[in-house]
Amino acid sequence: MRILVAGGAGYIGSTLIPRLLERGYEIDVIDLFWFGDHLPENVGRIKKDIFEMQTSEMEKYDQVIFLAGLSNDPMAEFSPGQNFISNAAAPAFMGFIAKQAGVKRFIYAGSCSVYGYTVDELYDETSPAVSNYPYGISKLQGEQAVRAMADENFSFIALRQGTVSGYSPRMRLDLIVNTMFKSAILNKEITVNNPAIWRPILSIHDAVTAYIRAIEASPSISGIFNVASANYTVGEVGDMVRNTVQENMDMDIKLNIKHIQDYRNYKVSIEKARNMLSFKPHYDIDMIVKDLIANYDKFEDFDNPNYYNIQVFKKL
Repeated sequence: MRILVAGGAGYIGSTLIPRLLERGYEIDVIDLFWFGDHLPENVGRIKKDIFEMQTSEMEKYDQVIFLAGLSNDPMAEFSPGQNFISNAAAPAFMGFIAKQAGVKRFIYAGSCSVYGYTVDELYDETSPAVSNYPYGISKLQGEQAVRAMADENFSFIALRQGTVSGYSPRMRLDLIVNTMFKSAILNKEITVNNPAIWRPILSIHDAVTAYIRAIEASPSISGIFNVASANYTVGEVGDMVRNTVQENMDMDIKLNIKHIQDYRNYKVSIEKARNMLSFKPHYDIDMIVKDLIANYDKFEDFDNPNYYNIQVFKKL
């Protein structure tokens, strides 16, 4: 099977693609390589804008994975216009030409941020998606555009991901667990702005598993699937990161607990993904942090701007 991965040189793709190669898939990546190239040598590289792709170029692919776009709230709020182009229009365009070319399945990297504020309820895929922020709105628009194209010959799977965390060759330090780990090492202190709000956390290794399950699902399956390793309050995340760093790095870490209002608060059910895709997460926050510790020597330069998406985006 041959797969095109849009945005495959990023944080998730740099971990996912080696696993796909191990399973015998042929992989090409279309990317502008804003954050460098950490991919294996035996991956095809297409360095150009998604909107320059032609239908004829898509005909050789069986599936498309869309990992491209702007990847967090700071980037979306810095440039709302570019956010809607990259997160709403780009997947719609790529989904359209993929279907025209006869691609059988389109897998979309969605986000649980589309749920906005859930009033401490556990949300499933039928729950209201009413984000009031540019990033969440655009991710929902991209999802809805491609979903409308699905039919018996064109499967669409959207993975609404929790906040992905953990080590990747294309490292990021602007994700909740990774940020707390950096603060623990650098400042010997973790700041928790609001301990009560909920977040679904997704280990990058569980994220890779989710994409594999989507690729290998029955051709008849289409739909939206929440994927997360588990739901945690932010205060709980801070406690677990602190405890794991203290136990494994012989450091004394302080917690700085604040109570700043935050209207982004959500926790999700993954039962649909478990039952239909056989997605079974295995990594908790303790394991995510231990993975960061094991790979710490590969990203210990915390000032590297490539570890922070917004810094690279502002330069561009």
